[in-house]
Amino acid sequence: MKTEIKTKKTKGGLMAWIDERFPLSSLITNHLTEYYAPKNFNFWYFFGALALLTLVLQLITGLLLTMHYKPDAELAFGSVEYIMRDVSFGWLIRYMHSTGASLFFVVIYLHMFKALIYGSYKNPRELLWLFGVAIFLCLMGEAFFGYLLPWGQMSYWGAQVIVNLFSAIPFVGPDLSEWLRGDYLVSDATLNRFFAFHVIALPLALCGLVFLHLVALHEVGSNNPDGIEIKKSLDKKTNIPLDGIPFHPYYTVKDLIGVSVFLIVFALIVFYLPEMGGYFLEANNFIPADPLKTPAHIAPVWYFTPYYSILRAVPPVLNSQFPGVAAMGLSVLAFAFLPWLDRSKVKSIRYKGNLFKRWIALFVVSFFVLGYLGTVPSNVWGQFSNAIPLIGGVDKATVVARIFTMTYFLFFALMPYYSKKDKTKPVPSRVSYK
Repeated sequence: MKTEIKTKKTKGGLMAWIDERFPLSSLITNHLTEYYAPKNFNFWYFFGALALLTLVLQLITGLLLTMHYKPDAELAFGSVEYIMRDVSFGWLIRYMHSTGASLFFVVIYLHMFKALIYGSYKNPRELLWLFGVAIFLCLMGEAFFGYLLPWGQMSYWGAQVIVNLFSAIPFVGPDLSEWLRGDYLVSDATLNRFFAFHVIALPLALCGLVFLHLVALHEVGSNNPDGIEIKKSLDKKTNIPLDGIPFHPYYTVKDLIGVSVFLIVFALIVFYLPEMGGYFLEANNFIPADPLKTPAHIAPVWYFTPYYSILRAVPPVLNSQFPGVAAMGLSVLAFAFLPWLDRSKVKSIRYKGNLFKRWIALFVVSFFVLGYLGTVPSNVWGQFSNAIPLIGGVDKATVVARIFTMTYFLFFALMPYYSKKDKTKPVPSRVSYK
């Protein structure tokens, strides 16, 4: 009995008191100090931590903005101006939120590209990848619903165009678009509905999916630039991966470097270039929404423009825009099928052949070209490339967009063929430091 009492006293303290009621020590041990990650992480592995940081920044700044924002069609634009002009540091909070939205997508796109080149979607990480794709879809919805809230010209008309696209879906389209609007036109009911989705529903879903993503990651372990499973080479005495190191302190310290650089870039944009030449905040969005005056050119924010280009590139069938809407949806959902489309025997691009490298290069080029075309009116392209003739009366931008739309989809459609046909290099049994 005395021994037991002595043990309890020795184990005493705040941490022991918490551990008796909540497994804090085991969480720190399992997910930080004794979570062994591959020791050959490189630059591309900063973006997972940066995505988590950006999410936290968006949640905090969004919460602060809701304290002053009014989701009312008569008051919304004025409340944003009030935040910018009269709330202490309101301009900073608003610019942090708008800049954070764009940088969130920059980080997510780079994080997804890392998964593409290193095969992070392949066995045993299929479910981890699917959670990631769900996060991406949820983030797109979050950005879209937040896009209407400033109640400026581009917000209003952009939401009008996007919501109307849902009406092209057979059978359920008209009812679905009407439900999204909450009215027959984009109105006060739409603003309230989008505010509820943006502030409550999707953030909860996003946080839940991020939690599941992290749980799945720590269950199967992190991938690495070599695509080698470090759990296959264990120390016989300690059962610790020979090519692994504790995530803390090694990678927490390393991630601080990436976080520091990111915050410097973030601060430079917020303080010196918050509108980013109209790509982060459009000039038309500083004009109150006017249902009677349509802007000359309605385009989504830059992170949606590749998919918007695909929508415009697909011609309507029987006066229905459904083929374009379906292509736009499929261009995003195609990522979910990558674990089953990639038939390569190796994971990492380091050991894949030229065939895969060429296709992924074409995919990246098509993504950037489609992204650019989505930011400008179709007839503007003719000012830059008079060498491309009109085909059947179709403007030049649409011709180019159709070519790169085909390239975009062929990357996925032909992957089972070229990934299997590709000549691969031998994969080492242990991680390397190239």
